[in-house]
Amino acid sequence: MLAHMLRALFLLLLTAAPAMAWEAKLGQICELTHEGENASVRVTFDPAIPEYAIAISPKSPWQGGPLFSMRFDGPQGNTIATDRHVITGGGATLTVTDSGFGNVLNGLEFNHTATARLGDRAVAVPLDGAAPAVREFRACAAGLNV
Repeated sequence: MLAHMLRALFLLLLTAAPAMAWEAKLGQICELTHEGENASVRVTFDPAIPEYAIAISPKSPWQGGPLFSMRFDGPQGNTIATDRHVITGGGATLTVTDSGFGNVLNGLEFNHTATARLGDRAVAVPLDGAAPAVREFRACAAGLNV
């Protein structure tokens, strides 16, 4: 009886916890998503434009700032920056778009942590388990871009 109750409690805890995995969604628009403890991240590729986008929605709103950067920490560490970011939803989401995203995808696939920074605000996103989903996303984008 106790074993059944413990098993049920364990299953409840697993299903009640937020999904922390990286996931690739393949379709007309390629999508890579992550719902993390500090922020949700959504990377898309739309072949109709063709354009990549990354949208980062932290748990508390972004404040404005002139320069957005992402630092990737790990074996292929790198920092990228742009002043072409857009904040929407009263600070809920910061989005950057571009026709190429090699540095972003490499950063997500080959490192341990990504830290998004705008002004004084820094949001760390763990990249555990991101690599397989990034590879699926890349394959989707390459297939749609032919």
